[in-house]
Order: sequence, then C-alpha cells, then structure tokens
Amino acid sequence: MGVVVTILTLIQLISAIALIGLVMTQTTKSEGLTGTIGGKMTSSFRGKPGMDEKLAGITKWCAIIFFVLSAVIYYVRSKMVM
Repeated sequence: MGVVVTILTLIQLISAIALIGLVMTQTTKSEGLTGTIGGKMTSSFRGKPGMDEKLAGITKWCAIIFFVLSAVIYYVRSKMVM
C-alpha cells in the first residue's frame, strides 16, 4: 500500500505543477475599464476553439485529476492507519 500512495502522490505532484503552469499561462477574462468604456465588440460566431479555450479545457481536466487524486490518497491513507 505504501508504494501505491507514493505513486499517487507523485502523480498528484505532477498534476499540481501542471495546474500551476496552466493557470499562469492563461489570459485574464476581465479587461478592467477598457471593456466597459470602449464597448467591447463581441461576435456570436464561434469558429474553432482558440488557444485560450484549449488551455481552459486542459486546466479543467487537470484540476479534476488533482481533486480526484487528493480524495483517493486521503481514502487510501485513512485505510492504512486502521
């Protein structure tokens, strides 16, 4: 069981580092006063997803993996104590 926890912890560490990197590379969604004063132009046409949408999807799945691994590691460690 100790090997399983170690492997899961390493995978969780890798996903945490990836999550930090992904969040830092994304652009912000708000433009501050620039969007409200200038009247930001929006289009209803949605073509292929751009880099921001792809990064958002990868970030979402990386966060889900991190959350699930955290729960699994907690569960496995709690069973090891008993």
